Amino acid sequence: MDTETLELTEKLEETQHDFWNISHQTAEFISMLIKISNVKNVLEIGTSNGYSTLWIADALKDSGRNGHLTTIEFYEKRQCIARENIEKCGLTNFVTFKQGRALEILSELDFIPDMVFIDANKSEYIQYFDLLKDKLPKGAIILADNVVSHAAKVADFLETIKNDTRYQSQVLDLPAGLLMALKLV
Repeated sequence: MDTETLELTEKLEETQHDFWNISHQTAEFISMLIKISNVKNVLEIGTSNGYSTLWIADALKDSGRNGHLTTIEFYEKRQCIARENIEKCGLTNFVTFKQGRALEILSELDFIPDMVFIDANKSEYIQYFDLLKDKLPKGAIILADNVVSHAAKVADFLETIKNDTRYQSQVLDLPAGLLMALKLV
């Protein structure tokens, strides 16, 4: 991560609770996972102010695989902030922004991601999974934040993905709880 991007992510960490950003530890984990895997096309559900978007786009840039991130945000004002943050760090070529309801955008998705990061409306996690589970290729990774901090809201999602034999999943001991699932077939 270059100095400007690092400084901006540190600044955004100060507003973590205002914008519901992931923790620094979770961001580091996602960045490392992208760099060590063959991930090329990432879908992020829940952009907010672009904190996780910066980490993902930067990791895609550093991986050297010509990867791309498509990120979805419901709130136009938050997406504008995220766009500015991405532009400041010179990562515009790695990110496509989509604004609107995630469920509507997902139902019309025009590419197949090999990684999905979910950090949006917790009560819709199960619906995001239902829309994506059959489309994802073998080896695809699903990450979902807040599965411990919002356990009641995501209980049906956790139960469904745990019982889907096409996926192997584990809840990681990162702040707020991060589910990681791998599509096996």
